[in-house]
Amino acid sequence: MDVHEYQAKELLSGFGVAVAKGAVAFSPDQAVYAATELGGSYWAVKAQIHAGARGKAGGIKLCRTYNEVRDAAKGMLGKKLVTKQTGPEGKPVQRVYIEVADPFDRELYLGYVLDRKAERVRVIASTEGGMEIEEIAEKNPEALIQVVVEPAVGLQQFEAREIAFRLGLNIKQVSAAVKTIMNAYRAFRDTDCQMLEINPLVVTKDDRVLALDAKMSFDDNALFRRRNVADMHDPSQSDPREAQAAEHSLNYIGLEGEIGCIVNGAGLAMATMDMIKHAGGSPANFLDVGGGASPERVATAFSLVLSDKNVKAILVNIFAGINRCDWVAQGVVQAAKEVDMKVPLIVRLAGTNVEAGKKILSESGLDLITADTLSEAASKAVAACQGVKKNAA
Repeated sequence: MDVHEYQAKELLSGFGVAVAKGAVAFSPDQAVYAATELGGSYWAVKAQIHAGARGKAGGIKLCRTYNEVRDAAKGMLGKKLVTKQTGPEGKPVQRVYIEVADPFDRELYLGYVLDRKAERVRVIASTEGGMEIEEIAEKNPEALIQVVVEPAVGLQQFEAREIAFRLGLNIKQVSAAVKTIMNAYRAFRDTDCQMLEINPLVVTKDDRVLALDAKMSFDDNALFRRRNVADMHDPSQSDPREAQAAEHSLNYIGLEGEIGCIVNGAGLAMATMDMIKHAGGSPANFLDVGGGASPERVATAFSLVLSDKNVKAILVNIFAGINRCDWVAQGVVQAAKEVDMKVPLIVRLAGTNVEAGKKILSESGLDLITADTLSEAASKAVAACQGVKKNAA
């Protein structure tokens, strides 16, 4: 789960990381009021979306007057911001962050990531702040400073000091930087964060070290014990189908193909997608209905898949262990009768009560296609999809 910049800064501030003064606004008038309350004479108006590279896309405006603040907020709110990280569809801007734009001397990079290969937290820093870390790694890899944290003891003060000195800071700045590095690590560790990026981390003219921007991503599986983080979720930044799926405990990821997939188990779902590709088709989604695929959940899954206008056929692939094929078959029949099925439906069942499930399907009176193996099901789904496209042409 991702959060907005202002939310990440709120969390970091709670752990002692210094941030510039700022306030969130949902309208141009609120933006102006926030600027007057913050004081100063120079402000940054920042679009709040779950993506980076906002500045290059016009999502960050520097303003010297209240009228400029109002115009900047008006130009962002209610629009979609398209950056290198959002894709062509962009992300909706429903709030902006007004921040005092203090002058600074240097821009640095500081990041923390869960390195799954090393099974450690990796701290990454660079003197080249304000740039994307991938760009730094490609063009100037020697500029990267990396420390792999030993989990038994956590990040140590001497490691933070080493990072600070390698960033070329003076003695006074090193003291502030060490505090920032250590506190940001605590924030990463204590909120079950998977990625924390402060880019840029700036050094001001009076030797302060501030998090000028912040991005945080959290482990979904740990949100049950981080309610303060879970409450920061912004559904508008997610695919609405994924948000609806989460409400029904379904794992859904929208793709760009034409064959909708309804499968139980993440591994089987991946195998199903692979077989569709092998047969010459393209999956429209990843959808895992889980071990408790009740008729109601299957019906919800159908509605989600059919909400994608690109879907030309639906493949249901269930291997029942904890589940029962007759339950799934009932769900398929119920869903097919409740929704407007205008695309071919291919069903493959295996496992517990498979014969009872097949009987329910055969006696349902529905015009569906059955298969005994995954390979057969994928081939029939691709053929059905091609038939729909041919008829449409």
